[in-house]
Amino acid sequence: MTQVTPPGWYPDPGQTSDSPATERWWDGKTWTDQTRPVGSAAAWGPPTHPPAAGPYPALAPGAPRRGLRTGIAVAAAIAVLAGIGGGVYALTKSDGNGGNSASSQGPGGQNGGQGGSGGQTPAPGQSGQPQLEDGYATDLISGISIPVPDNWTGGSTTKGAVLSTKDTYKCPGDTSQECQRGGAYSATAATQGLKSTTAEAAAKEDISKNATESYGKGYGTLTSHTELASKAVTVAGEKGYLVRWKVVTSKGDDGYVESLVFPSPVDSKSLIVVRFGIDVSSQAPKESVIDTITKGIKVASGVSGNGQNV
Repeated sequence: MTQVTPPGWYPDPGQTSDSPATERWWDGKTWTDQTRPVGSAAAWGPPTHPPAAGPYPALAPGAPRRGLRTGIAVAAAIAVLAGIGGGVYALTKSDGNGGNSASSQGPGGQNGGQGGSGGQTPAPGQSGQPQLEDGYATDLISGISIPVPDNWTGGSTTKGAVLSTKDTYKCPGDTSQECQRGGAYSATAATQGLKSTTAEAAAKEDISKNATESYGKGYGTLTSHTELASKAVTVAGEKGYLVRWKVVTSKGDDGYVESLVFPSPVDSKSLIVVRFGIDVSSQAPKESVIDTITKGIKVASGVSGNGQNV
């Protein structure tokens, strides 16, 4: 279910919070130097003159990647970030520290969101707007910042936050596609279509979906799994729950998948799901990177939270 992001006008990855909201033309392969104000007519029409390559990296934001093995569906990140697991959202670090530099993001990865200007509208109960931070991928919807490990890249989308390893390789189940060795992304439980209302129940509901979307597409089929952990955990000061599996695939490397669920620091009624996918390979990050990232998740700068944060 991998998809390539089609040409079109998307939130400008070079947008700054103190300038009018703009959109930039993505020609299907790279950003161009064509921009326009948000809300312009002919919302999906191409520029009136041929686009030229702009100063932004060719991020291939919709470039096919495997299902969540790093779990970030590119096209889904643009549209709904639901059914995430159709591909990896490839982001490129340009600020030298793995943080979410705005100019390093592809369609769906800009700071302000569709029609936004310097950030998302605060979520219910939120007493401040999340701010981007160097070294973190910030979820502007749920008000959390996820640390970006060394040699990973990360950024914000209009529906959550994403991070992934830089190296790619041919997906064993479909060599026409590119896969990455590890990644994570966040989205609300509602966006993921989860029915459970508690962190524990939601994590247990999501893990099988996570496994299937992560390793059951670009790697043939899932042949078995072993549960490695199922436990309560505190994340960003909130009481959450995680479930981790090791899955065995019919083609290529096996993988570690984890579904981590906890209440949003800005709205306790909203559950956040952070999905992880890491290859079981000597070339992939160690399983422990999942714990390192989890421990580093914090309330985003500019957000006061629910009053429960530590």
